[in-house]
Amino acid sequence: MMSYYYIIVTNIEMIRGKYEPLKKIMDERRCRIWAATEAKAIGWGGVSMVATATGLSRTTITAAMKELNQLIEGKKIEIEKVRRHGGGRKPLIEKDPTLIQDLEMLLEPVSRGDLESPLQWTCKSTRKLAEELKKQNHKIGDRKVAQLLHDLDYSLQSNRKTKEGASHPDRDAQFEYINTKTKLFQAKGQPVISVDSKKKELIGDFKNVGKEWRPKGDPEEVRVYDFKDKILGKGIPYGVYDVTENVGWVSVGKDHDTAEFACETISRWWRKMGMHHYANATNLLIIAHGGGSNGRRSRLWKISLQNIADETQLKISVCHFPPGTSKWNKIEHRMFCHITQNWRGKPLVSHEVMVNLIGSTTTRKGLKIRAEMDDNEYQTGIKISDKELDEVNIEKEEFHGEWNYKICPREIKICSS
Repeated sequence: MMSYYYIIVTNIEMIRGKYEPLKKIMDERRCRIWAATEAKAIGWGGVSMVATATGLSRTTITAAMKELNQLIEGKKIEIEKVRRHGGGRKPLIEKDPTLIQDLEMLLEPVSRGDLESPLQWTCKSTRKLAEELKKQNHKIGDRKVAQLLHDLDYSLQSNRKTKEGASHPDRDAQFEYINTKTKLFQAKGQPVISVDSKKKELIGDFKNVGKEWRPKGDPEEVRVYDFKDKILGKGIPYGVYDVTENVGWVSVGKDHDTAEFACETISRWWRKMGMHHYANATNLLIIAHGGGSNGRRSRLWKISLQNIADETQLKISVCHFPPGTSKWNKIEHRMFCHITQNWRGKPLVSHEVMVNLIGSTTTRKGLKIRAEMDDNEYQTGIKISDKELDEVNIEKEEFHGEWNYKICPREIKICSS
């Protein structure tokens, strides 16, 4: 009895040893014909042994033996197809013709904001889609839903930031105006700077997005919750990017992002960097977006610029980007993006760490940045009266004077080029 059992096990292992390498190159037809040949060669019990070794069903092997006998007898059989005509299960979409329509109805209303859609307020995972389809009497699983979505050219996609607000009719014209003004200043050797405030950052051992090389299994531990540390506070980076020299200055504030803070940063850039690069400068072009601390409607911004003009004796020209186009400002994609890349995965545990990471940012194209702390306090809610605003020596340009204007030192009677 033991010897017979040993023979069976040996035959099964021998068949499995042959089958494993062959199954990678055989289609269904060749596989079942080969299985039938092995079963026929073994004789009695061969079908069971081959089925155990290969995982094929006994019915498949038995049917293949009939096909093999027809080949041996020389009878003409269909060989063009792996399966005979009509073999295999019908595709689900053929058995259930309304499946695709119902699946698309579950998807489309969600993207169009249909409040009556059952999935309007839930995640559109394949599992939940399958559950909704089952409620509509469709027999389907989540894997099949995923396959159907792929066949329908659906894919998992994240949100994309493309909507920047209403487009102003003179948007392109303002871009051209800024570009022309920039080239004119550069041709005359006058400084052109792009300014903006970067996103406020929490100071402390908080998670910073991105990954950094560390020993395997030893990630840097940070806080679970991003609640502001009342002692450490936050860091407010305001940047000045010299478009011509490809250098930048960043002041890291602790208090508030106000127009005074923005202009103090510009003033520091001029004293510590700008005046050394442009010793003979008489004009300065500032390119900024239209909102925030350097907004075109901010009265305090214009008052603060007047103070810089009086201090430096520079004629300051300002060009604001049209509404909804702040991302076009060069400081965004020439400087700030590299700062973010440089401190990826590094918690900003102190203001000093933040300053050092900003100041260490470089690029292959030669970008260099200087950074320092600004410990000053800046009051919010300062009201500028009409009388104070009238004292600003400002001249609006003919083309969109609300976007383009010049502020000169007060001692200059006429603010002209």
